[in-house]
Amino acid sequence: MFQSTGRTCEQHTQLTRVFAIVGCDGTGKTMLTQDLITKLRTTGPAERLYLGLVSGEMGDKIKGLPIIGSRLENNLHRKVDRALDMEKKLPGTGTAFLMYLFSLWRVTQLLRVRRLSRRGVQVITDRYPQAEIPGFHYDGPGLTVGRTSSWLVRKLAEGEQKLYGWMAQQRPTLVIRLNIDENTAQARKPDHDIEELRDKISMMPRLGFNGAQICDIDASVPYAQVLEAALQEIKKTGQVTV
Repeated sequence: MFQSTGRTCEQHTQLTRVFAIVGCDGTGKTMLTQDLITKLRTTGPAERLYLGLVSGEMGDKIKGLPIIGSRLENNLHRKVDRALDMEKKLPGTGTAFLMYLFSLWRVTQLLRVRRLSRRGVQVITDRYPQAEIPGFHYDGPGLTVGRTSSWLVRKLAEGEQKLYGWMAQQRPTLVIRLNIDENTAQARKPDHDIEELRDKISMMPRLGFNGAQICDIDASVPYAQVLEAALQEIKKTGQVTV
């Protein structure tokens, strides 16, 4: 059901007691991170952090804003979806600047993860940034230099790439990668586009997270088995006692 892999990398900062949960929509990342943090808190201080962007929890928080929340979230979502089409040029400086701000926000979250790690706190993250493949859908940089003729957007893209390069160097103790087939994913997320799900599923195995130790778990099996497998893999690191 699961398999551990590891790769080497010359430049990284190893974060102790930091466990990242990644995977396509429908794999159960949110439930798993919540249950894992409950388990870890029985052994000591532990925190859960969401490292995604417009979709997911951040989008829910924006929707919750009084009066303008729902309209603002829909507007941001449309702009980011347009920008995420890697075959088109970026729509404009405003959207590029917004995407750069989102990436800065992600840096602040990862700085928080690093501070918690240095204090000896156990950390579970829902998603994790990477610099290997561009695209917010894959938690990578959203801007690329070749997609625009604007000098300002090019500068933003260059700066964002440096941000993601730094973030990729902050290597978690373990990446738990949840795998799923497209039919199961769509059954769990019927409101999601099947092509988008298929794309994310195909992309996940290509992410190496800067040589971090990666554990692959089949998320299509009963949830109790997924939770137990994740707990056992975390325990194997020797950094926590679950």
